[in-house]
Amino acid sequence: MNELKGVHHVTAITSSAEKIYEFFTYVLGLRLVKKTVNQDDIQTYHLYFTDDVGSPGTDMTFFDFPGIPKGVHGTDEIFKTSFRVPNDAALEYWVKRFNRLKVEHTGMKEQFGKKTLSFVDFDDQQYQLISDENNKGVAAGTPWQKGPIPLEYAITGLGPVFVRISNIDYFKALMEEVLLFKETAAEGSSHLFETGEGGNGASVIVEYNTILPRARQGFGTVHHAAFRVKDRAELDEWMNRMQSFRLPNSGYVERYYFGSLYTNVYPQILFEMATDGPGFMGDEPYETLGEKLSLPPFFESKRDQIEKLIRHFDTVRSTKVFEKEYED
Repeated sequence: MNELKGVHHVTAITSSAEKIYEFFTYVLGLRLVKKTVNQDDIQTYHLYFTDDVGSPGTDMTFFDFPGIPKGVHGTDEIFKTSFRVPNDAALEYWVKRFNRLKVEHTGMKEQFGKKTLSFVDFDDQQYQLISDENNKGVAAGTPWQKGPIPLEYAITGLGPVFVRISNIDYFKALMEEVLLFKETAAEGSSHLFETGEGGNGASVIVEYNTILPRARQGFGTVHHAAFRVKDRAELDEWMNRMQSFRLPNSGYVERYYFGSLYTNVYPQILFEMATDGPGFMGDEPYETLGEKLSLPPFFESKRDQIEKLIRHFDTVRSTKVFEKEYED
């Protein structure tokens, strides 16, 4: 049984597709590579923000479910998403940038030997930047070449996924015995689990917490986290493994940009296994990724209906020139 290769993507819920596009594009400097819809709820946008070329392990995605209430953070949730930056100096750049742009943050801290910087967006969605300076393991992605962030400081992919849990014994057994992660370190109430080549791109940090009330999902919270597998054959092996442990699962789900398998590993915690390919480059040219509404072939017959259901908003960037924004 091959181990999971690392983090594939994290999907969260936003109150505004337009505002999250502005935040990720102009503040964080991640590239929108796909503007599509939630395949299970076609009135809902699904936006994919990644590195320059849509590499697996670099994408944070968002749903904007109409009418959903604000979520409440607590225990028993995927509560924070992290992004990799090249080194500690990059974090110093981001502190200055966040101060200038009035992004709420904690200042630089250290966890498991890595420098970090936690921050939030307009929905109180929880994020962290993590330095790759002392990192080994899964390779980083390629920063958005034409974005506003100087390449030496830019985000290069996803870092550890953070889970807060009230039953650590159960969750540790699940991570190790079912999902084949290895616990490699512990600090206080936090436990570091790694898979595959390990490192920032293949880690889950689990915080044991019985004090906070149970989280409630809504905008400003994470919907699910996905982990990388090579191909359909490996995905099928994981499906058989889920069934052998009597862990309910979705069976194979065709998402066009990748194949998926979903399982609720704990109340309110949904994990997905997703294939590395085919990826995001097959239906749009590199130069204009994410600028038009992209639909998988099995939805093209519904395009007129979908375009009437969702709000149009402008995501054209190929006609713009982004000056690199250095922070003095």
